[in-house]
Amino acid sequence: MSRLLLIRHGPTAWNEAGRIQGRSDPPLSPAGRAEVESWRLPPEAEGARWICSPLTRARATAEILHGAPVHSEALLIETDWGAWEGRTLAELRDELGPEMADNEARGLDFRPPGGESPRDVQQRVRPLLAKLAQETSGTVIAVTHKGVIRAVYALASGWDMRDKPPVKLRNGCAQGFTLAAGGRPEIDSLNLPLQAS
Repeated sequence: MSRLLLIRHGPTAWNEAGRIQGRSDPPLSPAGRAEVESWRLPPEAEGARWICSPLTRARATAEILHGAPVHSEALLIETDWGAWEGRTLAELRDELGPEMADNEARGLDFRPPGGESPRDVQQRVRPLLAKLAQETSGTVIAVTHKGVIRAVYALASGWDMRDKPPVKLRNGCAQGFTLAAGGRPEIDSLNLPLQAS
């Protein structure tokens, strides 16, 4: 059985402004880079294999934490938010009103125009989870995005995303899962802090 630690990239200027990034590729902000440089990995990370999303913010986070280049994995890319990239949720809720509320109430089937649903993201990452479960006996650290981490958490917990998650996944933390046969994720330990104590 392999162990998977998922880490969300550090903040960008778009994160700080509340803008939806999706596949857009802003870099870490100066404050975001400084934050990642202050992070310390949990003991479980020692000797781990590293992979990351191909987007700049995830790659930079992984390389700061690992101290070396990290292999990028296309399946770890953020949710495609289509026409809504660059917007804020507040803008969309004001503009679209009940239409947006109905879409958000669909949970795993919420879909932006021209984008992916969380269920699509789950289907995208399943082959990677199966591959990691088959090929790795130790720990894999994957630096990725909020949408991917939430999709894996939903697979592991049975959360349908229609309401708040059973456990709020915090930024600046690693989310730990074990990968059972076939890559089925099971919750191991959530919200492992990366900040130095």
